[in-house]
Amino acid sequence: MRKYLAITVLSLVIMSCSGGGGDDPGPGPDPGPDPGPDPSTNNAPTAPVLKTPTNDQLCIDNNLVFTWETSTDPDGDAIKYTIEVARDRAFTQVTHSFNNLTTATKTILLERDLVYYWRAKAVDSKNASSAFSSVFQFYTEGYGEENHLPFPPSLLQPTANAMISGSSVSLSWGSTDPDGDTLTFDVYLDTNNPPTTKVVSNQSEKSYVANSLTTSTTYYWKIVATDSHGASSIGQIWSFTTE
Repeated sequence: MRKYLAITVLSLVIMSCSGGGGDDPGPGPDPGPDPGPDPSTNNAPTAPVLKTPTNDQLCIDNNLVFTWETSTDPDGDAIKYTIEVARDRAFTQVTHSFNNLTTATKTILLERDLVYYWRAKAVDSKNASSAFSSVFQFYTEGYGEENHLPFPPSLLQPTANAMISGSSVSLSWGSTDPDGDTLTFDVYLDTNNPPTTKVVSNQSEKSYVANSLTTSTTYYWKIVATDSHGASSIGQIWSFTTE
């Protein structure tokens, strides 16, 4: 009997030391308040939205005030702006560039009777940059002219240097005239750069379907826009490649 009681007491001691076999340990330590965003991460500001000169504007002066909507910064950093003015939509011919502008406005004296393109971006105090804004085109005042050249055609589709499946492709472009004149278009398309083959003349539509294309071939194309007074603008050379 004593031996049996001793074994029972020893069993109780072992169970007590083992912590009861699966009791709920209770809640862990309080992690404290949410620390919020990582202070070592810097976020870029939003891209500016262009205001004036507006897109496709025929300006009545060549000393222009450029304005845009102010950007915001997620981290509350101070913001400065960069604007660029160019003679081509791809900004390979930048004529004016200004950095570290603290206000959303800049006055620039430009040459007369020319098409210009402009864009802007925001940079915060830690050098994080937004994307560039959309691109606006405009025309500066001429020297007493009654007619202005059309704006150079802009690419809609296919995208520049696109890969094309099949033996046909739909080409389309945008084009406007600062005087509101009716426009017609000549389409040049072949495998030469620049293209020399005029595949259609004096059409009013801003699209053309190219058929019977050869596979594994790069094609080049451009558009010449002509207004009702005979004034013409030649667009950039674009290309696509067939698979």
